[in-house]
Amino acid sequence: MIRVMIADDQAMVRQGFGALLAAQPGITIVGDAENGAAAITVAKQTRPDVVLMDVRMPVMDGIEATRIIGDQVPEARVLILTTFDLDDYVYEALRAGASGFLLKDAPAADLIRAVQVVAAGDGLLAPQVTGRLIAEFARRPSGPAPAALTGLTPRETEVLVQVARGMSNAEIAAELVVAEQTVKTHVGRILGKLGLRDRAQAVVVAYESGLITPQGYGKDRSAG
Repeated sequence: MIRVMIADDQAMVRQGFGALLAAQPGITIVGDAENGAAAITVAKQTRPDVVLMDVRMPVMDGIEATRIIGDQVPEARVLILTTFDLDDYVYEALRAGASGFLLKDAPAADLIRAVQVVAAGDGLLAPQVTGRLIAEFARRPSGPAPAALTGLTPRETEVLVQVARGMSNAEIAAELVVAEQTVKTHVGRILGKLGLRDRAQAVVVAYESGLITPQGYGKDRSAG
């Protein structure tokens, strides 16, 4: 059973998403909050698997709440709910530890799938959000590569590059001509070696280190 908490300053949004998700088999709503500060309190009390987090809320915004929940309720994965005019927040939310992003006007089926994907430990970036996120990476200079990157094998580095390009395990398996389970194993080892929670954080590391750039592979260390 996936335990979900909803944080949004609009009661109708909390009620609407709550009713939709509660009607799905395998999902239960364990609490809701009207601002970021309340979200932290409720998350600590209910220990959800997934937190649906709005960005703009009174008292404390969703980005700061995401950062604190990541520290204090590490088992909870945050799915940011965003709109086109709030996409500027996506980069900071991802750095704060968000595991995924979904547009508020996405179809109901997409919301349900997003909760399931994030609960399973996979990062989720809505296609409309990804373009803006990559543009933000392009605007910022890459920093030094984390020392842990040197501990990746050439194949693991290659897989990380493909993950950063937004490819699924199945797509990576087809690209590298290996079994999908093999890719899943590589991804698990990558996250473990880099101390990351999920694929969303792996994307940040890959771009910020310059391992891959918005224009292509950048310093693709798998090539050497």
